[in-house]
Amino acid sequence: MKEVKQPDRKRILYFYSVAIALLLIGNLLLPSLIAPKTKAVSYNEFVAMAQEGKIAQAEIQSKDNRIVFTVDDSKNKKEQVYVTALVDDPDLIGRLLDSKVDFTKIWPTAPSPFLTAVLPFLLIMGFGMWMTRSMQKKMGSGAMSFGKSNAKMYVASETGIHFSDVQGEDEAKELLTEIVDFLHDPQRYADIGAHIPKGALLVGPPGTGKTLLAKAVAGEANVPFFSISGSEFVEMFVGMGAAKVRDLFKQANEKAPCIVFIDEIDTIGKKREGSGGMGGNDEREQTLNQLLTEMDGFDGSKGVVILAATNRPESLDPALLRPGRFDRRVPVELPDLIGREAILKVHAQKVKCEQGLDFNAIARMAAGASGAELANMVNEAALRAVRAGRDKVAQSDLEESVEVVIAGYQKKNKILSNKEKLIVSYHEIGHALVAALQSHSAPVTKITIIPRTSGALGYTMQVEQEEHNLMSREELANKIATLTGGRAAEELALHSITTGASNDIEQATRLARAMISRYGMSDAFGMVAFEQVHNAYLGGDASMACADKTAAEIDQMVVTLVRKQYDKAKQLLSENMDKLHALSKHLYDHETITGDEFMKLLEEPKLEMEKPEEE
Repeated sequence: MKEVKQPDRKRILYFYSVAIALLLIGNLLLPSLIAPKTKAVSYNEFVAMAQEGKIAQAEIQSKDNRIVFTVDDSKNKKEQVYVTALVDDPDLIGRLLDSKVDFTKIWPTAPSPFLTAVLPFLLIMGFGMWMTRSMQKKMGSGAMSFGKSNAKMYVASETGIHFSDVQGEDEAKELLTEIVDFLHDPQRYADIGAHIPKGALLVGPPGTGKTLLAKAVAGEANVPFFSISGSEFVEMFVGMGAAKVRDLFKQANEKAPCIVFIDEIDTIGKKREGSGGMGGNDEREQTLNQLLTEMDGFDGSKGVVILAATNRPESLDPALLRPGRFDRRVPVELPDLIGREAILKVHAQKVKCEQGLDFNAIARMAAGASGAELANMVNEAALRAVRAGRDKVAQSDLEESVEVVIAGYQKKNKILSNKEKLIVSYHEIGHALVAALQSHSAPVTKITIIPRTSGALGYTMQVEQEEHNLMSREELANKIATLTGGRAAEELALHSITTGASNDIEQATRLARAMISRYGMSDAFGMVAFEQVHNAYLGGDASMACADKTAAEIDQMVVTLVRKQYDKAKQLLSENMDKLHALSKHLYDHETITGDEFMKLLEEPKLEMEKPEEE
């Protein structure tokens, strides 16, 4: 989409004012600048020159109390201008007449009304505009911008965005295709009496392509596209946000058919309180009321479609979601396995890649990643290839880029002591071994003890072979056991525990609490939810809604569940201590091993039971 710049009326007015001021100043100063140089003489000399007939012209300037006269300089063949003081001489006129001098007399006059009234006003106005412009640069906006929507306007171009540029959101594209068809052929809908929804609300997690979808709709329909953020309606002064809404819809009606896109609409569309707010809240509600009024007032048959995006649909005012306003809700969810693979291929077309890259493997490694994160992975892979001195992206670059996005960059300057390296080796092998010895666990793909910038001293990567949408109670319990495997390995092999399991403890506790309070997987409570999730698209903050006694029971059940899985992990590792020591030694020596290497060593009938030693 190509952005269309709106004419800057403030700048034009500013330059006009400056030009007028310069012309006025020039008119006042120019005569004095181009006036010939004068030579001052005494009145006696003036009288002598007049009697000798040397004076050609004279001007008696009563206002300035002086006489300006010219004398022909025959030697230099030019006129010399003289000035003398005007004295009380009754014979002055007679002398000039006797000497045949061509003279005039200028009497004092009142100042020009234009100079005394209009010029100061213009100067003050120019100074005020200069001050306003200075404040705009410092504050980002000023009084001259109040009431203007400041919406960016785009028009479709040959390099515009289309649905083919958006992958992994087939359902959302299908729902929006109807809007595109209406903008192409509105008469077909009018003939049957149908009308297109006035507004469509795009909801989903950050980075899933909501803004990209809105631009693709405009690109497919080949109509103007207005884009504005909800925060741009918020002003310091009451009523300015409502004025911006009116201006936005006025522009949209003038450019119809068109699409208006409001990003982060929850900024102005939050639920209204029962009592009137004060200050900023009152301004936000006035803006929301104006938006509701405008959506009711404009004629949808003209082809003005309102699209909006939000990560918090539960916080929007119900009046905004009723039929006739945003009556179509388009979910833009995280892409599935097929969608992730398609997104990777789209972004890979923009960089040079080696032949035969396995994008399916990368898509499986990046489970839960958004479209923006996948695009970042491809870019990180290209940057890694450049750093390595290669001109094409390899499979290893993509695999490393996934780890960069998940765990951060490798910390090459952070060197672990031999003791810490030994502890981390046992910790990570403990995770991998418990996962491999259980059923219903994702296969281990990579184990490393190289520190990362995220703070992790090592990590174990597990990748599902297929897309996994549902998890059973057994699978969740096994996952908790895997999380506790690192601490269990430390305790069994080293007879000590460290702080390295802090993140594992947090994840295991959160998962166990969710099983009891959200998923109904406890025999004591059954299918009862005690936990409410808020902002599901922004991390899913949870709050407990139960009595104190029930909360205490849930806490005790969480402790029991985690302890049970911890004991299970210790049991599995105790039965395979030879493998724990051998695999830990191998990881200690090599620092990184792949999932295939791990499984090959694990399946060997006899492993050397050699405990790695501190050097």
